[in-house]
Amino acid sequence: MVRLNSHPSGRHFLQIPGPTNVPDRVLRAIDHPTIDHRGPEFQQLGKKVLADVRKIFQTVQPVVIYPASGTGAWEAALVNTLSPGDRVLMFETGHFASLWKKMAEKLGLQPEFLVGDWRHGVDAAAIGAHLVADSAHAIKAVCVVHNETSTGVTSDIAAVRRAIDAAGHPALLLVDTISSLGSIDYRHDEWGVDVTVSGSQKGLMLPPGLSFNAVSPKAIAAMSSARLPRAFWGWDEIIEANKNGYWSYTPATNLLYGLSEACDMLLEEGLANVFARHQRHAEAARSAVRAWGLEILCQNPAEYSPALTAVLLPEGHNADALRKVVLQHFNMSLGQGLSKLSGKVFRIGHLGDFNDLTLMGTLAGVEMGLALAGIPYRPGGVQAALDSLRATAVPHGLNAA
Repeated sequence: MVRLNSHPSGRHFLQIPGPTNVPDRVLRAIDHPTIDHRGPEFQQLGKKVLADVRKIFQTVQPVVIYPASGTGAWEAALVNTLSPGDRVLMFETGHFASLWKKMAEKLGLQPEFLVGDWRHGVDAAAIGAHLVADSAHAIKAVCVVHNETSTGVTSDIAAVRRAIDAAGHPALLLVDTISSLGSIDYRHDEWGVDVTVSGSQKGLMLPPGLSFNAVSPKAIAAMSSARLPRAFWGWDEIIEANKNGYWSYTPATNLLYGLSEACDMLLEEGLANVFARHQRHAEAARSAVRAWGLEILCQNPAEYSPALTAVLLPEGHNADALRKVVLQHFNMSLGQGLSKLSGKVFRIGHLGDFNDLTLMGTLAGVEMGLALAGIPYRPGGVQAALDSLRATAVPHGLNAA
């Protein structure tokens, strides 16, 4: 008699939208012996990592690296630039935008939360109108999420920047790229972002444990008047130490080895090719969802996420029950629905160290799971994805550059 809870054969399919699968090259790099973080060997590593990570953010400005989760980088972005009682304009795109707003409240800020439906991205026109009405310039920052991990919706950051500029408003622009950096085209300098927040465990293909703030000169200048308490999170001492390749505290040395290798992998592939690869896999995944007769949570095709797809199940069917079936039978983890979406959606991560075969194994597991879980669907999603991949195949040796 076969027991489903016996040790499964084969590898576990981790197809949540982060943490993502860590490539062998990165695992081997992290496996290096720990070195003296005040010595010359570390200095060489530090200078390389700090230079390479700027290329990933597409910035020439400093990138501050913390031994923390993305939540820490959220806090760092706020406490380095703002003061108690400051008004901040935020937009409800999903679970993580809502959590950032709650953090702002806990820190003593006054967030103005523009309501969203969790199926669309940031409304840049609404941001602009709100700023135009703020003639006294009481709003000190606009905080938005580039790729909302809970919904699979991507927002147009360049449009938000244009709206701020058109309003003639001096507010800082703070952007969360935790599930988009290294997966979706993102341009810190070109888009005029003041603080970009990110984390290591998604498109950067690392384990959790590193977080980032890319900071503009305007953001650094804001530190001089920002009065929210900060000690560990303060940019100034870290940036000063970074000039010589060091940190003002003990850094996560072995994760920095991994970050160096991850940057090498992304830059070897070429960022344009990385972004094109993610777009191609995302469209194939959505082709499968459409063929199954299921609904993509994101309602605006221009805002579809290249990093993940959130799939809405028919009324009366529980997405967590489907996820349980898929895990028990196929040893595959799919992302759960968060807060408002609990039990209503499952999320397919297609980001990071990912290729055609990984995608097809994932979609095959989903299609078999739909049948076993008794979810009404039309067979053929796997074939639709295959057709999509075949139509967009890139010959070996060619790239998007």
